[in-house]
Amino acid sequence: MTDIGIGIIGGGYMGKAHAVAHAAVGAVFGTTLRPRLEMVAASSPQSAERYRKAFGFARAASDWQTLVQDPHIEAIVIASPPETHLEITRAAAALGKPVFCEKPLGASIDDAEAMVAIAKDTGIVNMIGFNYIRTPASQFARRLIADGAIGDVTWFRGEHTEDFYADPDTPASWRSSGESNGTMGDLAPHMVNAALALIGPIGAVMADIETVHTSRGGVAVTNDDQAQFMCRFANGAMGHLYFSRVATGRKMGYIYEVTGTKGAIRFNQEDQNALWLYKADGPEAERGFRQILTGPAHPDYLPFCQGPGHGTGYQDQIIIEARDFLEAIATGKSRWPSFRDGLEVSRVLNAARRSKADGGWTCIDNA
Repeated sequence: MTDIGIGIIGGGYMGKAHAVAHAAVGAVFGTTLRPRLEMVAASSPQSAERYRKAFGFARAASDWQTLVQDPHIEAIVIASPPETHLEITRAAAALGKPVFCEKPLGASIDDAEAMVAIAKDTGIVNMIGFNYIRTPASQFARRLIADGAIGDVTWFRGEHTEDFYADPDTPASWRSSGESNGTMGDLAPHMVNAALALIGPIGAVMADIETVHTSRGGVAVTNDDQAQFMCRFANGAMGHLYFSRVATGRKMGYIYEVTGTKGAIRFNQEDQNALWLYKADGPEAERGFRQILTGPAHPDYLPFCQGPGHGTGYQDQIIIEARDFLEAIATGKSRWPSFRDGLEVSRVLNAARRSKADGGWTCIDNA
C-alpha cells in the first residue's frame, strides 16, 4: 500500500462527500493507493479551517492556488463552482497532477473543450463526477442493456427532478444566476450522462427551456428552472428527457425507463436499491415487471455489505468514484467517465440550448 496526498478544493456539499469517500475507500475496497487527507481549500481561510477540523484534513489553504502548488498534494478533487474548473485544471495539469472534477465540466462548452484539450496535451489522469450512474442497480441495468437482455432499445425516458426551488417564496441564492447554476447546468448533466451510458450517443435534440419563477424576493432569476427535450439516439432509439428544480414532491427524481424489443427496465433513484425488469418471455398470463433487489451479486455491492436487500446509499456512490479515481492514478490511465465523457454531456446540453433559440431540431457533433 502507498499513501497519496489528496487535496480537495471546496468543502461544501460535495467537498464533504469526497472527503468522507477518500477517508473510507481504502477500507471498503482495499485500494493499492491509500488516500491521505492532506489539504482542503475553501472560499475563505475561516471556512477552510472549519472544514479541516470537521473532515480530518492535515492542513487548510486560503486559496486553491496554494493547494495545487503544494508538493504534498499528489491528486486534486475539484468541488468548487463551475467557473473555477478550467483554471484549476490548467494549474494542476501543468504540474502533472491527476484531477477529479465535479460536474458540469466547466461553466461553458468552451471551458469543457479547453479542459479536454489540456488533459490530452498533458496526459494527466482525469475523471468527472457522475455519481448516480454508479449505483449497483444502474450498473446492472447498463450491463443488461449491453448484453441484449431486453433486445434492441427503441425508447428511453429519463428525468432528473427535485423540488428545492418549487416554492416561489424561496429566496434568491447563487443558484438563481449563472447558466451553469441553472437546472440545465446542475441537474440535467446527470440524466444526460445516464442516457449516454445506457443507450449511447445522442444524434439530435429538440428542446424547450424555461424559468418558472422569474423573481425571488425581488431579485431577478437569470437561469432556468425546468427543461425538456425530445431526442433521437444514434442507434435509432427515440427519447425524452425532463429536468426540473421546481418539481413539487420530488426529492431525488433521477428516473429512467428503457423499452426494448424483448423487455423493459425501470429505475427510480428514490428507491436506489431496486431495479424493475420486464422480459417478454414465458406465458402471457405470468408476465409482468419484477423487482430485483440489489445484493452481493450486483456490481460494487459486496464491498459495502454481504447481505442482499440491505442496500447501499448516496455516500457509497462517491466511494465508488474515489476507488475508480485511485485505480486510474495507479495505472496511469483515465477511467470512465473522463473529461471527454463530460464534454459529450456538455455538447448535448449546448445543442439543446441552440435548439431552444432556433425553435427546431439541432444535430449534435459527436466527433
